[in-house]
Amino acid sequence: MPTVEEWEQRYESGSTPWDTGRPDEHLLRVVGEHPIAPCRALEVGCGTGTNAIWLAEQGFEVLASDVAARALTQARRKLNGTHRTVTLHHGSFPVADDPFDFAFDRGCLHSFDDPAERASFAEQMAQQLSADGLWLSIIGSTDGPPRDHGPPRRSARDVVQAVEQHFEILSLRRGEMDTDLPTTPMVWVSLMKKRRAYR
Repeated sequence: MPTVEEWEQRYESGSTPWDTGRPDEHLLRVVGEHPIAPCRALEVGCGTGTNAIWLAEQGFEVLASDVAARALTQARRKLNGTHRTVTLHHGSFPVADDPFDFAFDRGCLHSFDDPAERASFAEQMAQQLSADGLWLSIIGSTDGPPRDHGPPRRSARDVVQAVEQHFEILSLRRGEMDTDLPTTPMVWVSLMKKRRAYR
């Protein structure tokens, strides 16, 4: 996984092909089709805030976190005081008084090379959610031709092994990630529900 310093350098240099300025199409589809009613939502790895702002516009109360302070500075400029239901948090997971009913990450889970770290990320996500809380994760997949750019490639087995202890997988389907890269990376679009057995 890149270090915090490396993330800061990417945002300082503008080398952020994943940050298109457009809300994630999979987020739009899942929120609309599931459907997921406006609620307290958490976005981990929010970058410059595009998806958090979209969620706020749909009526969600959003806490958006990122480890890169420069990303949050750009997010703050986008917010410009107009989306008062978005709170920005510097770090990975916040310490929240109340649990969230919905969580979203676009490319965080796949950032961890170590299976134990991916499992730890899933556990921390579960701890943030209410009973039956939903988590939508966009994860670089092993599908598609070989590439030397784009998100890390994780198999369906990698995803299941990371999340299954704490989450019921409602859907795991193939998709594409909208980026400014020369070719389109393939991803897993995984919608999960926190297991009732896990508190």
